[in-house]
Amino acid sequence: MLAGMDRPHDLVVYGATGYVGELTAAYLAEHAPAGVRIALAGRSADKLAAVRARLPQAARDWPLLVADSSDAEAVERLAGSTRVLVTTVGPYARYGLPVVEACARAGTHYADLTGEVLFHRDAIDRVDKIARDSGAKIVHSCGYDSIPSDLGVFVLHERAEADGAGGLTDVSLIAGAKGGFSGGTIDSLRAQVETVAADPSRRLVVADLHSLSPERAAEPVPRQPADAPAPGRRGSRGTWTAPFVMASYNTRVVRRSNALLGFAYGRSMRYGETMGLGTGPAGAVAAVGVTAGLAGLLAGFSTAPTRAVLDRVLPKPGEGPSPQARAAGWFRMDIEAGTESGRRYHARVAGKGDPGYAATAVMLGESGLCLALDDLPDRAGSLTPASAMGSALVERLVAAGHSYTVTDLR
Repeated sequence: MLAGMDRPHDLVVYGATGYVGELTAAYLAEHAPAGVRIALAGRSADKLAAVRARLPQAARDWPLLVADSSDAEAVERLAGSTRVLVTTVGPYARYGLPVVEACARAGTHYADLTGEVLFHRDAIDRVDKIARDSGAKIVHSCGYDSIPSDLGVFVLHERAEADGAGGLTDVSLIAGAKGGFSGGTIDSLRAQVETVAADPSRRLVVADLHSLSPERAAEPVPRQPADAPAPGRRGSRGTWTAPFVMASYNTRVVRRSNALLGFAYGRSMRYGETMGLGTGPAGAVAAVGVTAGLAGLLAGFSTAPTRAVLDRVLPKPGEGPSPQARAAGWFRMDIEAGTESGRRYHARVAGKGDPGYAATAVMLGESGLCLALDDLPDRAGSLTPASAMGSALVERLVAAGHSYTVTDLR
């Protein structure tokens, strides 16, 4: 647990008036232990009051804190008022750096939902040393980006290590899910495309398979899988796969975890992600269609005229699926791994609820509680879910209804 018990709050949800922010607040209202001091924060006192009025009874006395990310003094006060701050205010490249910097200086643990390589890299460069000196755990990507990937590989490593099987070698994740895109996710994708268009040198950061490495020169030699492989059959079941829209971010987070943990997963680990679309002929057709659709979406964001068309038809920030659609969603990650000894393992990470909304609210809420309440590794700085919280967060998520299982395939 953090020092500084004189702070008035244990956990602040910043961005509570947004779509995922309110879902996270609602989750905490139902599942936070009694006595945890939680506050809601955002730009508008009126909107915060309206959100609080919609939350379960346990939240009706939560304090409301007004802070705009463009107001440096307000953000500093916000960070200094709490032991843990979780933020859903994105795109993070546009709004996030003042918040993460304030938390690093204040020694306040921090968790967000970013899937933006450029923001994550900038935050590492700006605050890693400051946070290590202050004792703050700065933990990015505590939602569907990238907890299932990051903790899935972590539990594989733990099992292989316990069995004396050696380091991981070829590790492949196949993702399956039922859910929708949020307006915030689309806005983050748009913002990154616009940044690269304005500064082509940033394209090199996005393209670098080790762009989030703590020390680029120390990365191992093995060539990593491409972010967007061609459609094909993969895995022991011969699943038809297409590029996974989150692979270009998740893979870098997993590689960063390995490096931050002293390459405990293995210095020869190769890690890739794809989207699974079935084993039969329909899966083959879907794999080709998804590949073409993803390429078209990225191309559409790259020019102003097509971007304007997409802006009219895609969800806006703050929009999301209905409660019925959220409840009907699910996610599943199947991860197969070889080891240096030749033994092979399969991990499955799964959960109910739309992955980008219902399941993400669980992940972010439990991450905030984990940072506030649990006995965690003595590690500070710019971290990942696996390197900051590891087994403690896995146990929390399993208790919350998600599953993390590992099978020895021999």
